[in-house]
Amino acid sequence: MFRACGEAGIGLRTYRRWFREGLVQSDKRPEAVRPRPTNKLSEEERERILSICNSARYESLPPSQIVPSMLDEGLYLASESSFYRILKAHNQLNHRGQSLTPQRSREATTHHASGPCELWSWDITYLTSTVRGQFYYLYMFEDVYSRKIVGYEVYEVESGDYAAGLLQRCLLREQCLHQPLVLHADNGAPMKAQTMKAKMEELGVLPSYSRPRVSNDNAFSESLFRTLKYRPEWPSSGFKSLGDARHWVDSFVTWYNTEHKHSKLRFVTPQERHSGEDIAILAQRQRVLEEAKQRTPSRWGGRQVRNCEPVGPTTLNPEKRAVEKDAA
Repeated sequence: MFRACGEAGIGLRTYRRWFREGLVQSDKRPEAVRPRPTNKLSEEERERILSICNSARYESLPPSQIVPSMLDEGLYLASESSFYRILKAHNQLNHRGQSLTPQRSREATTHHASGPCELWSWDITYLTSTVRGQFYYLYMFEDVYSRKIVGYEVYEVESGDYAAGLLQRCLLREQCLHQPLVLHADNGAPMKAQTMKAKMEELGVLPSYSRPRVSNDNAFSESLFRTLKYRPEWPSSGFKSLGDARHWVDSFVTWYNTEHKHSKLRFVTPQERHSGEDIAILAQRQRVLEEAKQRTPSRWGGRQVRNCEPVGPTTLNPEKRAVEKDAA
């Protein structure tokens, strides 16, 4: 009986009170006469509070501002919560004042990539020069699935024309022209330039943008730029010329794509992941580890060898529920 009451959401005593002599009694709770609270506001007090909230002096202020102002004048009628409750009862609990009502930011758009050339991310970052106040601009496109840098250029200005041209060259180089592709970016001016938008529409590329004023919606590009600027070879004093900056970025991209073993890819390079070589490489690692465990099992203590399964599909801005489930 106790478990049945738990399933029904009632207590055992409630069940016994309702079920008597084989009959279910009516629920008398809505008909119960309860004593009036001694501290309840009178109708006159409620009308006075409502009148004050609608007065010319306080009509644009919330109760959290009204009550302290009245306290400064030596007058107390009720707490802020009572003010809010009375306004709600009269359908007046709305945004007060001329400012826009606070809006909840929309959820980030989630995209999945199960193979290369399905989802790209791109951004522009500053490259300092040796001249104070002068910068070069690195345009960089990254494949989210493999983390491979699929295109890059360094220019002296930010321009939607440069970005559009680079995008087309990237698609031609990766041989994925007019194939379904999502291109994610933040809300910078070159990203939303009309030239860039027109080029994406011409090439059949679906745009995706970060939420306004949300810095972590383009995490893949931001992470890539952090790796770039924390390299030991990074010239902290700045680049001497545009050619110097381009030469350094060329060397970085070669290292990143073909030598850097990415921690999120089971420590294979982006190029190996992009071309599908990671499956054989990880399988070879698995065999080496299993053989080592068989030779000296006492050193493993019953533990499994490290995970050498290829990484599955990659998600850009995963939903919060999925993230919490994975963390649990």
